[in-house]
Amino acid sequence: MNILLLGSGGREHALAWKINQSPLLKKLYIAPGNPGTQNLGENINLSPTDFQQVKQAVIKYGISMVVVGPEDPLVNGIHDFFLSNNELKHIPVIGPTKKGAMLEGSKDFSKGFMVRHGIPTARYKSFKSQHKNEAIRFLSELQSPYVIKADGLAAGKGVVICESLREAEENLNCFFDGAFGEAGKTVIIEEFLHGVEVSVFVLTDGKSYVILPEAKDYKRIGDGDTGLNTGGMGAVSPVSFFDSNFRLKVEERIVKPTIKGLESEGINYKGFIFVGIMNVNGEPYVIEYNARMGDPETQAVMPRLKTDLLELLVQTANQELHNATVEFYNNATAAVIVVSQGYPGAYKKGIEISYTNSEPQAITFHAGTVIDPNGILVT
Repeated sequence: MNILLLGSGGREHALAWKINQSPLLKKLYIAPGNPGTQNLGENINLSPTDFQQVKQAVIKYGISMVVVGPEDPLVNGIHDFFLSNNELKHIPVIGPTKKGAMLEGSKDFSKGFMVRHGIPTARYKSFKSQHKNEAIRFLSELQSPYVIKADGLAAGKGVVICESLREAEENLNCFFDGAFGEAGKTVIIEEFLHGVEVSVFVLTDGKSYVILPEAKDYKRIGDGDTGLNTGGMGAVSPVSFFDSNFRLKVEERIVKPTIKGLESEGINYKGFIFVGIMNVNGEPYVIEYNARMGDPETQAVMPRLKTDLLELLVQTANQELHNATVEFYNNATAAVIVVSQGYPGAYKKGIEISYTNSEPQAITFHAGTVIDPNGILVT
């Protein structure tokens, strides 16, 4: 099989690393990829959100399946684009349709979906700018801290947690004044959940599913989980409290109702679901859904997956996951992110990267790296 993997980050490098191990693979193409993925297949210089470019690549390289890494192409409807095109509709896309991607693309839709299907989540209400006074009244009903979220995608920055009611009202005004553009035209205010987070990854063919190894990511820049939030400074798998009892609660109360809910709403969902879960005194609550694998969690999850990932993806495309068995390695993995000084603020680019991979069990995944005109790996 010739596989096209869309994306350029550490998540895509980890997926490419795992797909590359499959005997089912003939050739792997990564678009646009990064300096690390070029050692696993062929990088193609195109944007994953330029669907015409993707189509041309699929035809040119005889692609058998498209695996979508990031959320933007999914939310913009790449799966629908394939289904509506006579030249492409026979080629499976691993990733939901535009409606399915609303689980991530619209927090209002996502929270409503949870309520409709009895999936445990924090108490919430959604508001548009013309109902600001009602939003402020709802805030006053909640206990500090206060959680305010932009409805749409906001590059991972559309959530604020406020310690005081005054701070919450100020942030609410910023949302309604256009701080997040279209993404913030609808705002979700929800109860703060006290607990410990875990990321749960599900692969579904629309009817059946498998649960992949769980992970926990660490977002703050400083040692000891301090400092500014980032896209993720590391992740570990497995997670200590995710024992068989907690896993059963997650599967029965969250995973099964999610898959059944998607099917009952006529949503064609073939792909990954990343469920962000809060463990509140031993009980799981959904914080958010994402319509793809996590980053940096994928870098910790893929090395623990013993089963052939590409075989699972083929079973997903053919709606045969009911025949799948998933095996994990029992070892633990820790993904540590190395960043340029200054991140997540302004940071220097073009800094040479050099490293020695002397530990045989260590794997290096690339994100935010390029080869400069002199052939040197830089930030």
